[in-house]
Amino acid sequence: MLRLITITLITASTISLAADNLKPLDEHPHNISSPITQLEQWLAKPDSNIAELQNQPFAAQPVTAKQAKKAANIIWKSLTATLKTQRKDEWNNKKITIGDKSMPFGYTLFGKTPKDGRSLYISMHGGGGAPARVNDSQWNNQKKLYKTPDGSIYLAPRAPTDAWNLWHQAHIDNFFDRLIQDAALFADVNPNKVYLMGYSAGGDGVYQLAPRIPDRFAAASMMAGHPNETSPLGLRNLPFMVWCGEKDAAYKRNEIAKQFGEKLDQLQKDDPEGYIHQTTIVKGAGHWMNLKDAAAVKWMAKYQRNPFPKKIVWHQDDVTHDSFYWVSVPVGTAKTDDEVYIEVTGQTINIDEKTTPSTLIVNLSDKLLDLDKPVKVTWYAKEVYKVTPKRTIAAIADSLNKDPDKTTTTTATITVTKPIVSKTVK
Repeated sequence: MLRLITITLITASTISLAADNLKPLDEHPHNISSPITQLEQWLAKPDSNIAELQNQPFAAQPVTAKQAKKAANIIWKSLTATLKTQRKDEWNNKKITIGDKSMPFGYTLFGKTPKDGRSLYISMHGGGGAPARVNDSQWNNQKKLYKTPDGSIYLAPRAPTDAWNLWHQAHIDNFFDRLIQDAALFADVNPNKVYLMGYSAGGDGVYQLAPRIPDRFAAASMMAGHPNETSPLGLRNLPFMVWCGEKDAAYKRNEIAKQFGEKLDQLQKDDPEGYIHQTTIVKGAGHWMNLKDAAAVKWMAKYQRNPFPKKIVWHQDDVTHDSFYWVSVPVGTAKTDDEVYIEVTGQTINIDEKTTPSTLIVNLSDKLLDLDKPVKVTWYAKEVYKVTPKRTIAAIADSLNKDPDKTTTTTATITVTKPIVSKTVK
């Protein structure tokens, strides 16, 4: 799910002036070839490349909601066929290699595949800063540690390194993106039913990864880990569990687990529709909780990911990202500790004044609001943008090329810049 998004900025005034004359190509009386037909013809060429699709002239033509859906299906089918050819060996061999690192994995299938696809439980092993044989042993134990529901895949990856922070180094994000994509391609996994869990050093990884990339998961559960410096702010739309033994005093895991749960309590109090969570401190238990934490599997299974939540809270970790759910920042501008607070109400997108980046790219879908009607954006409670968005094949191709997942596909983009607000000095 690498989401580096290149946007051609068109100002609101320019679009507004052209709005009356802007119609999908199929609606013009002298139409010779619709953008959908041209798309199919272009993809039929032996040298076609999805990455180059957005640069084709027909891809810039506005399309209807119906056409956008059809275009997304056509592009997705072509893209996934290519990816299956490229990646079949890594799935069959149960090892993903990116650059100079590799991540082996083992998995178990439970029951038959449901109509809406399998659920995927990614379970991270403990160990950490130890010899490879120790982490190998932890991995082999993790492979059989939990049982997940019928219709699921329980998958335990082996960390690519043996460092103390083996599950939250920067490369893990890309490995998990690839793992989820492969599971969807080859094992009928529903990308809206992906769950993250981990024990000990794996729990450290859950603490770090879940707030950092919550848009990949439906729910997460941390078992016996330590959060280090991580912030829970990004968990606004990700149900999250904290499990720790009452006597797990090493690194003050027990105390810090309780404190992390209290932070989530306060966040939910301030934002009652977000921050679903549960904290369990197991009485009498040390670092090993005698599998009482296995109850997390059933709890997580109640939830599915919403790719288009109406409200987003984005806190940039020390490993930064260019996109988060349906919001992006220009490539190369993401900074640690930057925050974005954004919410959709009706046809209005409200950006809170606490938002720190100066430019945001809003990636739109009819699942979020009605793209056939004007969309207004406010920042500092000031209207900074108002336009009826233009769905294009270019936007669809860009979305799917960065994230080959039909459920997260966006069809239009708008770019907004923070207004200059004068402050009155008393």
